[in-house]
Amino acid sequence: MDLRSFLLSNAWIFTLLLILNVVCLVHAIMTRQGALWIAFLALNLFFGGIPLTTILYTFLVLLPGLRGGRRVATQAVQRGVEALKPLDVRIREAQAALGESDTLAHRAELSGLLARAGRLDEAQGTLSPLLSGIYADDPVVLLTSAQLDLARGQYAEAEVKLGQVDLRTSAATRTRTLTLLAQAQDAQGKPEADATFREAVQGATTEEPRARYAAYLIKEGRGAEAEALLTALEKAERQATPLYRRQEREWFQLAAELRRGAKERPGP
Repeated sequence: MDLRSFLLSNAWIFTLLLILNVVCLVHAIMTRQGALWIAFLALNLFFGGIPLTTILYTFLVLLPGLRGGRRVATQAVQRGVEALKPLDVRIREAQAALGESDTLAHRAELSGLLARAGRLDEAQGTLSPLLSGIYADDPVVLLTSAQLDLARGQYAEAEVKLGQVDLRTSAATRTRTLTLLAQAQDAQGKPEADATFREAVQGATTEEPRARYAAYLIKEGRGAEAEALLTALEKAERQATPLYRRQEREWFQLAAELRRGAKERPGP
């Protein structure tokens, strides 16, 4: 008895593999796995061949992808929990972590938190050891240093550093870099800030780019475009999980303030 005959004689196994084939095909299309995978999975589904393609796709693509997705979800939850803590608590914890282990990540994290708290001299002192040597071109160092430049009003210096960041590092790095770059360009009165904000909004990992872009549009007198963004942010807040809503609280609050300001402004 060949494999196909065996499967046909055991209907439950055949049905299970058929369902798995559909799942794999949908996954391949949605995640753009390539024309060959899609073609072979489709042929297997419609012509009922030996399910080798389905089995290979499951173990080579589907299962590893699901494991990676769980890791990403776990990291997102951890970031959300951290974002709920008061800033002074996060600074103390970051100082303790740096005291235990002087790493690039711990030093950059503490510097960024100090900058957010307005303690710019401390932030600069914390980051300084990383600004020369092997870490000088690291995306984390460049981003943290650019954030400090923006806080000090050194917009041109920030723009130069942000231009050196590899946007392919991660989606979060891309979002943060483009958002800061748009702010630096806007502060210098550069018209390309609009295009940079638009690029930051696409595929953003936080609500910050949309909220900041809405503020930029209002400042530029483009109220209708800003209103569309603010409406989308309001909808996102309504549909968000409680954790995500708290994690993005700063940007949802900014959007709410912008909406209130728009209502209070007299019409033309």
